[in-house]
Amino acid sequence: MAKDMDIPPEGSFTSKDYHDPPPAPLIDPVELGKWSFYRALIAEFIATLLFLYITVLTVIGYKSSSAADPCGGVGILGIAWAFGGMIFVLVYSVTFGLFLARKVSLVRAVMYMVAQCAGAICGLGSYGGGANMLNVGYSKGTGLAAEIIGTFVLVYTVFSATDPKRVARDSHVPVLAPLPIGFAVFMVHLATIPITGTGINPARSLGAAVIYNHKKIWDDQWIFWVGPFIGAAIAAFYYQFILRAGAAKALGSFRSGSV
Repeated sequence: MAKDMDIPPEGSFTSKDYHDPPPAPLIDPVELGKWSFYRALIAEFIATLLFLYITVLTVIGYKSSSAADPCGGVGILGIAWAFGGMIFVLVYSVTFGLFLARKVSLVRAVMYMVAQCAGAICGLGSYGGGANMLNVGYSKGTGLAAEIIGTFVLVYTVFSATDPKRVARDSHVPVLAPLPIGFAVFMVHLATIPITGTGINPARSLGAAVIYNHKKIWDDQWIFWVGPFIGAAIAAFYYQFILRAGAAKALGSFRSGSV
C-alpha cells in the first residue's frame, strides 16, 4: 500500500527557497575588532586603486592620441568598455546604497568610503588628468540629472544582480553578478561621458580632482557627490520598498507584533 503523503495545494509553498540576510545594525562597534573588517577595507582600497589606475589611464591615453590624430585611440566606446570591464573584474560596491538598504553598517559604510577615496587618490597619484567636470554646452541641472540617473541604474543593477530571491529563482541560469553590473556601467558611460565624463562614483571623482587640482574641477565637484548620493538613495528605496515590498512587510510585522 502506498504511503500517504501530504501534498500542499497547487500554487502554495511551505517555505521560501531563499533567505534574506538580516539587516545590518546601524552601528556595530564589535566588527572593529574583527580581521574580516580590515581585510574588507584593504580590498576596497586596492580595488579602487586598480580600478582608477586602469580606467583613467585609458581616458588620458585617448585624449593624448586624439589630440594628434582624431581617429586614433580607443574612443568613447573603448573608455566605456574599460570602466565596465574593470567593474566586472573588481565588483566595485555601491556603498551608500547598500548602507541605506541595511546591507552594511554605518561604521563599515564610512570606512569603506574612506578606503575608496584613499585608493582613488593613490591610484591617480602617478599622473594628472581624467577628472570629471561638466562639459561645455550642458547646464549644472543637466549634469546633476545625468549623475542621478546613471547612479540609479548602477545601484538598481547591483541590488537586482545580488538579490537572494532572484538568485534562488534563476539558479538554473549561470549568470555571475559582476556581469550585469559591468554592462550597466558600460551603458551608463556611453550615455553620460559627453555630459560629465561619467562620475557615478564620488571616490573616482574626488581622486582625480585632488591630483588634477583645477578650479573648474572643484567648482563642479558637488555634482559628483550630490548626484550619486541621490541616485543611490532613490534606487535603494525603489528596490527595497517598492519591488521587494519592504515597507509592507515592515508594516505587517509591526501590526502582528502589536496584536
